[in-house]
Amino acid sequence: MDTALHDLKDRDDVYELVSEFYRRAFADPLLGPVFIDVARMDLAKHMPIMCDFWETVLFRAGLYKRNALQQHLDLNEKTPLGAEHFNRWLSLWTTNVDEHWSGPKAELAKIQAQRIAQSIHRRLQGRSGSDFETIGHRRD
Repeated sequence: MDTALHDLKDRDDVYELVSEFYRRAFADPLLGPVFIDVARMDLAKHMPIMCDFWETVLFRAGLYKRNALQQHLDLNEKTPLGAEHFNRWLSLWTTNVDEHWSGPKAELAKIQAQRIAQSIHRRLQGRSGSDFETIGHRRD
């Protein structure tokens, strides 16, 4: 039996990655209530959008045409999203990738997730890219 992890290679892999992430996020005591009670996320509707997003990020598919920041700005109006939310999101994402995939695209999925988390968190705090702050670590 081959137990070696393979790299992310197509939309089917992206679907597995995203669906497993949301399974974990919905069950998480910090993120679950945000997704379920505040965002009232309809996962059946959201999955194709997130697969388009990650397929575009990882494979330059050009499928995602929405404004990811605006979705988070709207959510932040309902419940403040702090560093702890982005840290948990990133931790769940990275663990999920590491447990199921290995290779250049898997590494890119983790790198891009960190960049996205940092960027959205920064913007929610009203800072621009020039005010860089690593999630979980304040700049002195």
